[in-house]
Amino acid sequence: MPIRSRRNVSSSKASGARRSSAKLWGIAAGGAAVVTAAGVVVSMTTGTPPATAPSESAPAHSAPQASGEGVRELHGVPVGYPHTRSGAKAAAANYTTVSGSSQFLADKDARHRAVAVMAAKGSADAAVKKADHAAEDAVASLRGDTSKVSVKKTVARTGVLSAHVLGFDAHGAMVRLWTTTVRGSTAGHATPKTGFQSVTVTLTWESDDWKLKDSSASTGLVAPIDVRQASNVPGDFSDYVPAAAEDPVLSGAEDRSGFPAPYGHNERGARAAAVSATMLYGDPRFFTDEDWRHRMLSATAASSVLHSVTSDTDSTARLVMENRGVGADGTTVDGSELITRTAALATRSISYSDQAASVELWTASVGGVAGKDETQRPQVAFLRMTVDLVWEDGTWKTTAVTPSEPLVPSPPAMQEAAPADSFADVGGASNAPATA
Repeated sequence: MPIRSRRNVSSSKASGARRSSAKLWGIAAGGAAVVTAAGVVVSMTTGTPPATAPSESAPAHSAPQASGEGVRELHGVPVGYPHTRSGAKAAAANYTTVSGSSQFLADKDARHRAVAVMAAKGSADAAVKKADHAAEDAVASLRGDTSKVSVKKTVARTGVLSAHVLGFDAHGAMVRLWTTTVRGSTAGHATPKTGFQSVTVTLTWESDDWKLKDSSASTGLVAPIDVRQASNVPGDFSDYVPAAAEDPVLSGAEDRSGFPAPYGHNERGARAAAVSATMLYGDPRFFTDEDWRHRMLSATAASSVLHSVTSDTDSTARLVMENRGVGADGTTVDGSELITRTAALATRSISYSDQAASVELWTASVGGVAGKDETQRPQVAFLRMTVDLVWEDGTWKTTAVTPSEPLVPSPPAMQEAAPADSFADVGGASNAPATA
């Protein structure tokens, strides 16, 4: 799809970053990406052999639902997931995102209502205590360098970079997530900080939905912020406080081709389509499987741009594979693995009508090579982009992605970057998060 540039001549920092971005892992047209010398922005992904769609989305005992058909919200919590692996991934991701949101952490009543919706029978009391304890621990990070937490100025976002199903059957699932968080305040002088967590979520199938049985979190793999991205000042994050932006909602529903089925003909459906396009461009099969890439583009791109975006992405995929020395199996000659992921941190509707919509996304993209060469260590880049969509063939299709000035938090405090080879654990098609 066409990639338009949006230049702010008053921002010397941003213009300098653009001049050096010919190989910047993370500048994306909907995902973990690279900007080529020709200026075409396309997504990057890991290169492990693709898992077949049926094995990933096969239901326990029911057919897949249409994307977004069953998912709704109750007290700010998405509910109504398909009884599939992808549905379990979506539930684990959404529950983790909700539990890291500003309202959940700063508003006790809202937190308790949300826990009541998420928790399985018999686990609500323990879940409330755990949530209250986590909220107490989060206070320091939410207030920045101010004396108290201001809910209206609090930035608390969670993006899911990887979702690995540790166990799944008709009755329950266990999913391990690799997440990045951004926490802080737009008040004061301290820039919100990023962090990484490994979250293990245990779910049970109850009352025709996935319910939270337990969760635990520890420090996750730490990817350093790309050296070409400088941190923003606190006030730049004002668009992403609770009143101005929303967390993405993942449904985990898809059609039998493995791609999200038609989206609702409404503003929420347009936002979901923009989020899914972003994540699909970061799928592990993007570089290694030309057939998958073409089918994905047919599912997400409008007919008016399909030919051009297919040609552009084919060229860029080949260029990335050649530059990184990656073969068709997604690995280099020494067995190192190409790793890329994209997480949506927040969405904002810019405009909407029945026939066209524009959605701005704030994303975190990780890209690099998992292996012994530390110079190619996976790094994270924080991006903003506006996705333009049209209503076509009964669903939302993308027509263009417009990059805007990056929105970059401060690096994790007192945390060393993980060794490059440790990122192989989050690679592979089967570890890709559910889509919206």
